[in-house]
Amino acid sequence: MNILYEDKDIIVVEKPAGMPVQTSSITQKDMVSELKNHLHAKNGGSYLGVIHRLDQPVKGIVVFAVNEKAAGKLSRQVREGIFDKHYYAVVEGIIETHERKVLEDHLIKTKENTAKVVAKGTKDAKKAILSYTVTGINRDKEITLLDIELMTGRFHQIRAQLSHAGHPIVGDVKYGAKTAEPDRSIRLCAYRLSFEHPSTGKRMDFELDIRKDGDSFWDSTDKQDEETVTDDQIT
Repeated sequence: MNILYEDKDIIVVEKPAGMPVQTSSITQKDMVSELKNHLHAKNGGSYLGVIHRLDQPVKGIVVFAVNEKAAGKLSRQVREGIFDKHYYAVVEGIIETHERKVLEDHLIKTKENTAKVVAKGTKDAKKAILSYTVTGINRDKEITLLDIELMTGRFHQIRAQLSHAGHPIVGDVKYGAKTAEPDRSIRLCAYRLSFEHPSTGKRMDFELDIRKDGDSFWDSTDKQDEETVTDDQIT
């Protein structure tokens, strides 16, 4: 777990794939427990407010509040859509479009703890909207890298919508991927998070670089087989 930023109000961390944000299991490490230990060792603090979550097999940026006032203000930003969240997803199959696409579906949460796309008007269904652009293609491995922006924040939204569209996330066997990753992670990363600081009001922007050396998230080791989509390719 990598701490990206912290002050008297917030702590921003890079959550590793495989670690839950919070769990009731006393035998499994989670981010809340690890960060509470960090705060206690640093200044005796014990409060940690969970503002938003990432699924256990997902990696990426998460912000926590370290006092109740900050928690209230950040939670309001989530409700009012002030949080700006972007994800990278590596999906199975080749997506040829060079235009930004919008997926709009209706989701329900099943008894099996998954999200399911259903018809509009279905009881308890909630509208789910995201948009994506194609930023990389590896034709040899038959995978595509998507840059995703969430307009709504539904349970397992990205995973369910991409699977329904015929392009499950690599490793996400729960939603139809062909094979699991060795570490049981899925190729979904919350790579960018932007919000207003709860005390100063300053816009805070954090971003991860998944193409850096040593990061296997975008698995394009055969460089001659990788195609990066650029503006001059648009016809």
